Amino acid sequence: MTISMGIRALVIAGVSATAAAAYAHAHLDRASPAAGATLAVAPTEVTLHFTQRLEPKFSTIVVRDAGGKQVDKGDSRLSGEDLTVLKVSLQPLGSGSYKVEWRVISVDTHATKGEYTFRVGK
Repeated sequence: MTISMGIRALVIAGVSATAAAAYAHAHLDRASPAAGATLAVAPTEVTLHFTQRLEPKFSTIVVRDAGGKQVDKGDSRLSGEDLTVLKVSLQPLGSGSYKVEWRVISVDTHATKGEYTFRVGK
């Protein structure tokens, strides 16, 4: 009986550790412009909100047009005091589709990446 209780405790501890490790990654919480949005007016920046604080030197956003050309100003940065918000300024955008690609490392060194699209005009 003692051995099975010990094994049960180890299994529970392992599952708890795995769940904590998965939660430690910085996941995208919300974005502006939003994923899949169609905007009448072109945005001047992209703002991404994450679930964890980010490492500024290792967190970036790149925005590309439909042809793959980079249309951001290359100035990815954290938003002042809020280390969960990453921004990048945009060059003037015309009508069309744009892809936002992000790569971040949270302060506990876990890396995540993702992408989504938005559209300007009809």
